[in-house]
Amino acid sequence: MSKINKILIGSNNKGKFKEIADLLPSELKKISPNQFKIDSPEENGKTFIENSEIKADFYCKKTNIVTIADDSGLEIDCLNGMPGIFSSRWADQYGGFENAMVEILKKVNKVNENKEIKNTKARFVCALTVKWPSGKKISEQGIIEGNILSKKGENGFGYDAIFTPKNYSITFGEMDFKKKVSIDHRFLAYRKLQKKIKDYF
Repeated sequence: MSKINKILIGSNNKGKFKEIADLLPSELKKISPNQFKIDSPEENGKTFIENSEIKADFYCKKTNIVTIADDSGLEIDCLNGMPGIFSSRWADQYGGFENAMVEILKKVNKVNENKEIKNTKARFVCALTVKWPSGKKISEQGIIEGNILSKKGENGFGYDAIFTPKNYSITFGEMDFKKKVSIDHRFLAYRKLQKKIKDYF
């Protein structure tokens, strides 16, 4: 079993890169696809795991470096699980995450209009995959439950400002960075993954 001293984080999203980098051992050199001027691959998987594997496979093959990649998104019960794996595509469709959050709140409020018991249940899902140039691949998934109530806070990225995790009264957007990354879906996925990859670091 050969130890690794560097890893490519397969994301061109600065917020996602930082969160994944913070989870990994500090002594590990973290490399960005930007250093190789590599664009993101087409994500045509049907699940978060499939899409994380597509990204890990793509970046690992392009660079010949051990790669960790994630696919994550927001599932909202009253919207039939949407945007789900299409979370970033919804943002593109609406002209960015700020607009997408406004549209999601409108949709959630409309579905719940005149209902005595409102369904605001949602969850963030993250799939993480580590891929070695040898072909070895390990994937895990983390889920954090919560609710879509209102847009608050300027911290985080993506849909963080409209997601209030279960047992908390503030959104991810209001939460301190260190607190958020110690409880969120990416952390939960990494904690499971870490048990399987810790001997490689």
